[in-house]
Amino acid sequence: MEKILHTLISNWWGIVIICVVALALLVLISALLYRQFFKRFYDIVLSGMALLVLSPILLILIIVGAINMKGNPFFTQLRPGRKEKIFKLIKFRTMTNEKDENGNPLPDDVRLTKYGKLLRATSLDELPELINIFIGNMSIIGPRPLLVEYLPYYNEVEKHRHDVRPGLTGWAQVNGRNSLDWESRFACDVDYVHKISLWLDIKILFMTVMKVLKHSDVAEDTSKTEGNFAKIRQQQLQEAEKERV
Repeated sequence: MEKILHTLISNWWGIVIICVVALALLVLISALLYRQFFKRFYDIVLSGMALLVLSPILLILIIVGAINMKGNPFFTQLRPGRKEKIFKLIKFRTMTNEKDENGNPLPDDVRLTKYGKLLRATSLDELPELINIFIGNMSIIGPRPLLVEYLPYYNEVEKHRHDVRPGLTGWAQVNGRNSLDWESRFACDVDYVHKISLWLDIKILFMTVMKVLKHSDVAEDTSKTEGNFAKIRQQQLQEAEKERV
């Protein structure tokens, strides 16, 4: 055994074999224990590496965003995470804070700047969420974190989307993104929760990269394609109540 090991480490092909075997073992163990340990492990490692590698781009976007938005380049909002625990989502701002004479925010399409449209089209506005991933509020792959006000309106099945950490991208995003109706999105989210695996996350990550490069399924104003889920569900409940009466 010692001679075999010595032969392997003494030759380049032997080192290659050792590396391949080690990598195969890591992949096998990762696949077996992915949900329990390695999903979070890879979230920390990959988001940390991404923050380091992309730090120059992040710095440029912070400066350009501060100039373009005439102030704070970041947008933060409370969102529900795993087990409905509330956290503060971080993104780059894409809209101004312009208000009408009564102090109410102007419509989204008015406040959305050309710079903001570019950020959304390239998904660069999502980059600060790497911080959320690194500290444990989010995962790279998972159901997208939606508004806190939606929480009372999920049915018992839909609530399972909060059994896992929300993601930077997810199964719903690569299967239609904002073009899907709410029921279809939630069905994708719950399906993902039940089927989490290393291979599925790799597939979703690859599909996300391809969609971003092709700029497909990107809605600049999500309210026009999605509508407010809370209002939609309230209307559905009211209609159901009328039918019972």
